[in-house]
Amino acid sequence: FGSRRLRISFSHFQRSAAKHRAMGLVFTKLWGRIIGKQEMRILMLGLDAAGKTTILYRLKLAEVVTTVPTVGFNVETVEYKNLSFTVWDVGGQDKIRPLWRHYYQGTNGLIYVVDSNDRDRVEDAREELTKMLNEDE
Repeated sequence: FGSRRLRISFSHFQRSAAKHRAMGLVFTKLWGRIIGKQEMRILMLGLDAAGKTTILYRLKLAEVVTTVPTVGFNVETVEYKNLSFTVWDVGGQDKIRPLWRHYYQGTNGLIYVVDSNDRDRVEDAREELTKMLNEDE
């Protein structure tokens, strides 16, 4: 008799939990429709050969791809839940770095990539980041 009551109570709990999950899912979908997809512009910078393009395509394709040095920029849209990130991967060669400032306007976030295995260039990466953060724009 006692185990039957326990089974009934547990079954009631399962139905109740399923109902709440379904209501939560409906609320989540409704909220997504009301707010819609949020778009964000992300700028990815760092020294040349730091791994920016590798990270970009790992985010976009969920796999590691073979890359070549970026001359100019790569731009990809990465979707995650209700977010749409437009990621600008800008080349990091020393002659291109002065052009970074032209990408700042309208940017919502920054990913600054440092190759921590390249000990000889960590200080250079720090200096470039400091220079960038001290600019007026």
